[in-house]
Amino acid sequence: MSMAASRPGEPAATAPPIAVLGAGLMGHGIAYLFAAAGHDVRVYEPLAAARAALPAKLREISALLGSDPALGERVPVSDDLAAMVADAALVVEAAPERLELKQQIFADLDRLAPAEAILASNTSVIPIRRIAAHVRDQRRVVGAHFWNPPHLVPLVEVVVMRPENQPAADRLVGLLRGAGRHPVLVKRDIPGFIGNRLQHALKREAIALVAAGVCDAETIDDVVKLGFGARLAVLGPLEQSDLVGLDLTEAIHDTLMPYLDVTPHTHPYLAALVTEGALGMKSGRGFREWTPAEAEAVRDRVRRFLATAAARRS
Repeated sequence: MSMAASRPGEPAATAPPIAVLGAGLMGHGIAYLFAAAGHDVRVYEPLAAARAALPAKLREISALLGSDPALGERVPVSDDLAAMVADAALVVEAAPERLELKQQIFADLDRLAPAEAILASNTSVIPIRRIAAHVRDQRRVVGAHFWNPPHLVPLVEVVVMRPENQPAADRLVGLLRGAGRHPVLVKRDIPGFIGNRLQHALKREAIALVAAGVCDAETIDDVVKLGFGARLAVLGPLEQSDLVGLDLTEAIHDTLMPYLDVTPHTHPYLAALVTEGALGMKSGRGFREWTPAEAEAVRDRVRRFLATAAARRS
């Protein structure tokens, strides 16, 4: 089976069929980027409301990125899993982050998808070996962790359980590059992979600082956005260490490391907010207070920033 790549928005000469399971937060963006790269994409979605909303969501992405608005009409969506995966070369699962649900989906895919199809999970943190527990041929199961929103953020973490998964991972990397993504290989199947381990290590310390009364949540966000975060898009943390010198990094660590938070579970401050129903923007209060207009302004700011960055890359 050929895995010839194409540039996003151009038909691929031999673009294999791709099935996406889920039309929600992540699935519709994943479907868009493969369809824009010329693949025959079909979407499985068990919820009628999500199926009905998919064409409009795809048109919104097209409008944001200035691509063909008719693309959304060319992506079929159905609640018939067998029909959607029958001839797929790649199946990307983008179901809710519940282990039992994902295990059942992959057990079904083991029966329904072609024997040579790659089976990929978009899980954010669950080890792939747990998701693939009931799959007979686990050589074809890999992780494909897209970042939200997947049509704007180029990185995809490709997770390998063991050496025999490498051929499937290599094929997936080729498909992702053809769709304009930047795949990176995660060589060990660990919870959270790379990006979420880094992101949530930062969140753990941020929550601990607020809980200890060092500062409020708005100050945390300002320090990140207006301080070191301003350079993170062009200078990674280890690049920055090499830039300033590892001797300086070591000296900082000698002083700082004993004082960083090491809470081995969800921080009580976060757990208490959830118990109180302070769930963030959707409830009007989380670490900070949010009006609907303020919440929408944040979402719009992120969309526009990422869309501009995507336009510069294309």
